[in-house]
Amino acid sequence: MKVDLRTLDLNLLKALDALLDERSVTRAAARLALTQPAVSGMLNRLRDAFDDPLFIRAPHGIVPTLRAEALAAPVKRILADIDVLLQPVTFEPGIANLTFTLAATDYALRAVIVPFIAALKVQAPAIRVRVVPVEPDRLVAQLEQGKIDLALLTPHTTPDELHSRALYDERYVCMMRVDHPDAGKPLTLDRFCALEHVLVSYEGESFHGVTDDALASVGRERHVGLSVSSFLVLPEVLAVSDMIAVVPGRMAENRVGIYVCDTPVSVQGFTKSMAWHGRAHRNPAQVWLRGLLLETSQRQA
Repeated sequence: MKVDLRTLDLNLLKALDALLDERSVTRAAARLALTQPAVSGMLNRLRDAFDDPLFIRAPHGIVPTLRAEALAAPVKRILADIDVLLQPVTFEPGIANLTFTLAATDYALRAVIVPFIAALKVQAPAIRVRVVPVEPDRLVAQLEQGKIDLALLTPHTTPDELHSRALYDERYVCMMRVDHPDAGKPLTLDRFCALEHVLVSYEGESFHGVTDDALASVGRERHVGLSVSSFLVLPEVLAVSDMIAVVPGRMAENRVGIYVCDTPVSVQGFTKSMAWHGRAHRNPAQVWLRGLLLETSQRQA
């Protein structure tokens, strides 16, 4: 049976999209704010329209047939195009009342989100922002499904299927407490290697990072006495010890009780970027969001 998608009920396409994403009639119904019987009825209509079972029952939900999997991308494109058509031609941030969901690490929270929020509350006071952790394995699906609007990443962690834009280039600096025995003195390579270091590793297990790669290139090594999974605890650790830390420069800005200096070995920095899905590429509100993020990030440079 040949189906003309132009004449197919839009609500059926939305139901098919939800079923493909959720792999569960119950979860799809909750997402669509419908009852389970209503979604089951829509699934039966879809099966008749496409002359295919579309989904097969499984122990933990439903599994799409090959026909349903082939429909996934076209249906999502059609719904995204319709969403664009329904958006206002212009976006007025001053009166907008909506919520943006961003995925970010704790580094990006301080380096990108804080200055962004300061500008947002002036330009668009009614807009709310929800920040969630970056989940690499689920990121593309979350963006595709609209659960996340934008992710703050680096170029090498950005999936190829996403749109992206560089925000700024970051460099590394050395942090220690302001009354550290070495604060205010020239930090030599020998002294740098002799001091005990704190390393931030998002896995929370590694004692090796980009600083160790830089030291290895000149035949040196350091002693990492503590590996943590978050930048947020660093100031407290440094305040109660003689340990030092090599961190992205924006994490060291405006820290009370902290002394900051250059590293005695050149440590390769990184580029911070933002990434989004094609479904939101032309959305006026999200175009504005990306523009403000770019503006506030570069203003900090």
